[in-house]
Amino acid sequence: MLMHDPVLATLFWSAVTIGCYYAARFVHQRVRRSWTSPLLTTPVSVAVIALSLHAGYSEYIRSTHWLVLMMGPATVAFAIPIYEQREMIRRYWAVLLVGVLVGSTVAMFTAFIFANWLGLSHMLQVSLMPRSTSTPFAMSISNGLGGVPDLTAVFVVATGICGAIMGETLLKLMPVRTSLARGALFGMGAHAAGVAKAHQMGGEEGSVAGLVMVLAGLFNVLMAPVVAQLVS
Repeated sequence: MLMHDPVLATLFWSAVTIGCYYAARFVHQRVRRSWTSPLLTTPVSVAVIALSLHAGYSEYIRSTHWLVLMMGPATVAFAIPIYEQREMIRRYWAVLLVGVLVGSTVAMFTAFIFANWLGLSHMLQVSLMPRSTSTPFAMSISNGLGGVPDLTAVFVVATGICGAIMGETLLKLMPVRTSLARGALFGMGAHAAGVAKAHQMGGEEGSVAGLVMVLAGLFNVLMAPVVAQLVS
């Protein structure tokens, strides 16, 4: 009966999602492990609840679409630490810009090439392409390329979690010492999850990661019409 009422369904699934997030965050603050990250445990918890109630994805996303829309304004919050580190950004803007252009291009086309090599459908190929961009940008790009934005959001989360985990390992193996390089690595390779991880390392790393993530998103959005012509 609950799921047939749009208002009650929205309240229920929104409460489930937010509740699972805060529970996951509580656990992660006490058990600092990659597998306890709220980005991983929250969707798993919600999926378990949805499956136990025999609820479909379309019903869930319809009831929580307002949360998806809130990710756009939330991205603007990254402007605060970026502003605080504006002097460092001013000194290294050229390096950051080149890194974003190269990183975005490589991430997008390697995803397409490997998906094509694996024989995935064109819809899956273009849905995968924006996976290295934060969710609000990625969903918009996916829609412009002819992909499935909701599916792209799943790829973005998976990329963020894997990127944050692998980023720590790479930093142990590679001689990356400057805050600029460390922040750029996480911002480009793991977008929002990477920014969170970079902030755990330091303020400069977090600011650079946030800047790289936003610049990568803007670049990908601007390039989407050109990319759509190349892969069509």
